[in-house]
Amino acid sequence: MKMNKASVIIVGGGIVGLATAWQWGKAHPTESLILLEKEDAIAKHQTGHNSGVLHSGIYYKPGSMKAINCRQGKKLMEEFCREEEITYEICGKVIVATREKEIPALEQIFSRGQANGVNCEKIDQSQLKELEPHVNGICGIHVPEAGIVDYSEVCNKLQRKIQEQGNQIICSAKVLAVHQSGPEIILETTIGEVSGNYLVNCAGLYSDKVMGLTGQKTEMQIVPFRGEYYYVKPEKEYLCRNLIYPVPDPAFPFLGVHFTRMIHGGLECGPNAVLAFAREGYKRSDLNLSEFLETLKFTGFQKLALKYWQMGLGEMWRSWYKPAFVKALQRLVPEITAEDLIVAPAGVRAQAVTKDGSLVDDFLIDETEKILNICNAPSPAATASLNIGRLVSEKLATRFV
Repeated sequence: MKMNKASVIIVGGGIVGLATAWQWGKAHPTESLILLEKEDAIAKHQTGHNSGVLHSGIYYKPGSMKAINCRQGKKLMEEFCREEEITYEICGKVIVATREKEIPALEQIFSRGQANGVNCEKIDQSQLKELEPHVNGICGIHVPEAGIVDYSEVCNKLQRKIQEQGNQIICSAKVLAVHQSGPEIILETTIGEVSGNYLVNCAGLYSDKVMGLTGQKTEMQIVPFRGEYYYVKPEKEYLCRNLIYPVPDPAFPFLGVHFTRMIHGGLECGPNAVLAFAREGYKRSDLNLSEFLETLKFTGFQKLALKYWQMGLGEMWRSWYKPAFVKALQRLVPEITAEDLIVAPAGVRAQAVTKDGSLVDDFLIDETEKILNICNAPSPAATASLNIGRLVSEKLATRFV
């Protein structure tokens, strides 16, 4: 079988891999690129199960990679959608405090938003009711610049543009082994050998595994958290005009169950954050025994579970017992009932956890001379993807000098 060769190899056909490939092709049209995707089509996992929110960057620590890339990435994503005639909408969102004890965390979010340059304002109960008449809250933050988009549509357009650049996207190409031969990196895949001078790992749920194949050691491991959703029945969609979010627990990088209007119509609510028994465990019944045991044996997960076992059990309970999930939603919108909800497809978040049991809160890129590993890129990575791609492309370019 003929070996495929290119200057740059990208592993992973989600939105971050595609954005990186497109940004590289724009900036370096003479340096060839091959993107490898293990599935039979692009954007099948985290990207394809995304809730479709254009995040403003209000939550993230000023100066962090999430804050910088989300703010710049959102502008790039809006420009891309306008230029490529992809439907998006800047509809705004509210972050709602339902109890007095949530107000300090709400104030911190507002301060971060201001520091990050987000268009946001504090609102009282009456202003909250004007924006979302059915919401329950004592005060909140209005973020007019938050929006919605279909990231699968963005990926389809990126795929076409990458191919128009003359670069390759090869699907059904799972990476089995990686080794170096002189200046070349050779990847053994299910479609044969692929070689290049540089490798970018955008493998998402398997980013740590691909990193391991390269021989690099890491102190972190990807732990999969399933996020379960419900659709709201059409006759009850009036309960939410746009986006309604709770005040998140500052100890976790999850935003809590919320209401999201979707760009092609409909309203969904969720997600929770429950341990998945497989890295691609989209159903409660999905079990990959070796992956699940690997998670349980990981020292970092054991420490995380010991520290937050009560929250973990609560998430499991909400997963299995629908009335508990509904109760969490009713804190925001009291009129919602179990009868109003229809089970929707779930997503799985690739969350990096360190050996000391810490959840990696920021984007994480590990670099060597030949390899760039995107080790942690959960939400808001879709919003930030075009800027992450530009950043990685710039990092790669320094190696070509």
